[in-house]
Amino acid sequence: MSTASVRLLSLRYGLLGLPLAFAALPIYVHVPKLYADQAGLSLALVGTILLLTRVVDALSDPLIGWASDRFLSRRRLIALALPLLAVGVGGLLAPPAGAGGLWLAGLLVMVTFGYSLASINHGAWGAELGEGSDMRTRLVAAREGFGLFGVLLAAALPGLLAQGTEAGLARTGTVFIVVLAVVALVSLPGMPAGQRPAAPLESPWAALRGALQDRAFAALLGVFALNGIAAAVPASTVLFFVADVVRREDLSGLFLALYFLAGAAGLPVWVSLARRVGKPRAWLIGMGLAMAVFAWAALIGPDDTLAFGAICVLSGLALGADLALPPALLADQLAGRPEGRAGACFGWWAFVTKANLALAAGLALPLLGWLGYEPGAREEGAVAALSAVYAVLPLVLKSMAAVALWRWRRIMEGETQ
Repeated sequence: MSTASVRLLSLRYGLLGLPLAFAALPIYVHVPKLYADQAGLSLALVGTILLLTRVVDALSDPLIGWASDRFLSRRRLIALALPLLAVGVGGLLAPPAGAGGLWLAGLLVMVTFGYSLASINHGAWGAELGEGSDMRTRLVAAREGFGLFGVLLAAALPGLLAQGTEAGLARTGTVFIVVLAVVALVSLPGMPAGQRPAAPLESPWAALRGALQDRAFAALLGVFALNGIAAAVPASTVLFFVADVVRREDLSGLFLALYFLAGAAGLPVWVSLARRVGKPRAWLIGMGLAMAVFAWAALIGPDDTLAFGAICVLSGLALGADLALPPALLADQLAGRPEGRAGACFGWWAFVTKANLALAAGLALPLLGWLGYEPGAREEGAVAALSAVYAVLPLVLKSMAAVALWRWRRIMEGETQ
């Protein structure tokens, strides 16, 4: 395949990552407050509904992956998932008068199922489309790069489209439906199906257990889990850090934009580096950069605005390695294997991704309370506790992930091609 053909294929494939990432952000960021304010639901009810749907969503991902290996093509499964996303996101962001807990719960189930079905098959499809290691890395980088722009778009639109939050979210839902339809028309028709091996005739439990019994996949998934928790802890605490350590809450949006833009800009760098030194070693370099940044972040104090902006840029660059290289390693592992378990593997991948976010919040936020920090605190001990959880805890976890990657890199390299 020519270079131009690979670029076009990467563009069309990766573009679908934009609306998928777009859909995720408002659901987790804006929906709780929207339904507490507009629909008048209690925070306890909203929180319970969100928790239950997230648990069901995470537990169902491996089963969705197993089923996806056996029924219909990847493109058709994605095409079936997209209308669920369109109706669910549009309805959630523009609830009718009288919408209550059943409306919220029903549409959340629709959105999470549609998102899981689309994202798992999108990931597996990329692994099956790639004709070589470098091409698979390009496909993953395109997907993650468009995903970052989707996050930025979803974050910016509500404020740009209207002054009021409710009107802005309703219009954002309409824009999402239009973007999703346009992207689907560009990304799905006429695209190659890729090399998809036949799935073995086995029960869901046997298939999912078989995926975990693969040494290379289990090693990669373990490193991915450790590294993911390390990345999710600062994601769960960054707004507190900006408000009470840097004390520039007014610049929170700018700091986040710098982080995500640097992540997108750095993706080609990691693709190029992986081509030269291999994906495990390139990922190790990314982890090393992240650890250096976390160590610096522990020294940040009030009004260190430029320093924290630099930290956001550098940690964003390290994010590019975390986004592009682990799923590219997984795609390499799946390439050419006779058994068709790509969906099962990406189902486990999605499960770990969601579990990481839950574990990070469940670890970091209670730990902050136990150490004496509360939002708005200015006492030296409380601020020091926040800095330790935001910067030192991820540094420890990232170091553990780097050690595991170094130890298991030969398993990963030996099983990839």
